[in-house]
Amino acid sequence: MKRILLIAALALCACDFTKTDKVHLFPGISPYETGYLKVSPLHEIHYELCGNRQGIPIFVLHGGPGGSKTPYMRRFFDPEKFLIVLHDQRGAGLSKPYAETRENTTRHLVDDIETLRDFLNVEQIILLGGSWGATLALAYAESYPQNVKGLILRGVFTATQAEIDHFYHGGVHKFFPETYEKFVNSLPDPKRRPIPDYLYQLLTDPDSTVQQKYAWVWAEYEVKLSSLHIADYQVQEIMENSNPLAFALLENYYMANGCFFEEDQLLKNADKIKDIKTIIVNGRYDMICPPENAYRLHKLLPNSELVVAEEAGHWMGEPPIEKALLSAVKKFEQ
Repeated sequence: MKRILLIAALALCACDFTKTDKVHLFPGISPYETGYLKVSPLHEIHYELCGNRQGIPIFVLHGGPGGSKTPYMRRFFDPEKFLIVLHDQRGAGLSKPYAETRENTTRHLVDDIETLRDFLNVEQIILLGGSWGATLALAYAESYPQNVKGLILRGVFTATQAEIDHFYHGGVHKFFPETYEKFVNSLPDPKRRPIPDYLYQLLTDPDSTVQQKYAWVWAEYEVKLSSLHIADYQVQEIMENSNPLAFALLENYYMANGCFFEEDQLLKNADKIKDIKTIIVNGRYDMICPPENAYRLHKLLPNSELVVAEEAGHWMGEPPIEKALLSAVKKFEQ
């Protein structure tokens, strides 16, 4: 189903891009419950529950904004020990309405996690999030620290303007000059700035052909930057089997709005979560979320551990990151 976005496609086959040894994750499992939870008059979020009903609650937050949960994400946890909770955020994946930006801000997404926690009648939870999922985990923890037992953050993005500019306005050009120039030269006006605002305008054009064209342009750019060993033909294979519209639309909508944070908000409020056990995993060569973001956060959290995964980029599926995440999850099994 093409509505399972390119995020899922890349996550499921990322291991094939790398040259390091394959990591043995837990076997694939099926949810014992799935459903829709109405979180507003407009939005319903799709959730799934896996593993042990009485297990340690761990909420897995997908990236994007606009990505989706995938079966692959279930495989980092011992299903006998954990209650594994996954959901698609507003407008994303199987949630309804699809690709909807109304009533869709970070505050809404944070409160949806709280609504889901309350619906499941669980007390403290562990949050595992990567990239935008890490951002959302931090935002939730700073809003509801009393409800958080631990954090596992992968590919840290704290949504500062400097991080957004790095991704959109040339920071990655130092390492991927041809990829960056191909991306900006694919836009009708390559010199127009800021790019997130411009892309959002293109992605909301009344002509659906225009929407799809620039969703492809954006997604192809991000996929290429995401994995350390991905080849151009693999990027094309992923793109040909995906529909990136919601991913591109929601991501650029959020970035055009500074992810609905005050500048440096997550780091300024880090004191609220200083006592929460936190494990931070970041690829050494992460082009989208460079490790300096993770390092800055780690320095503010005395109860945190930073693991820099060597020979890894941004994606969860790269073996050094998989190993680090499996190790991090194990530390919360008690």
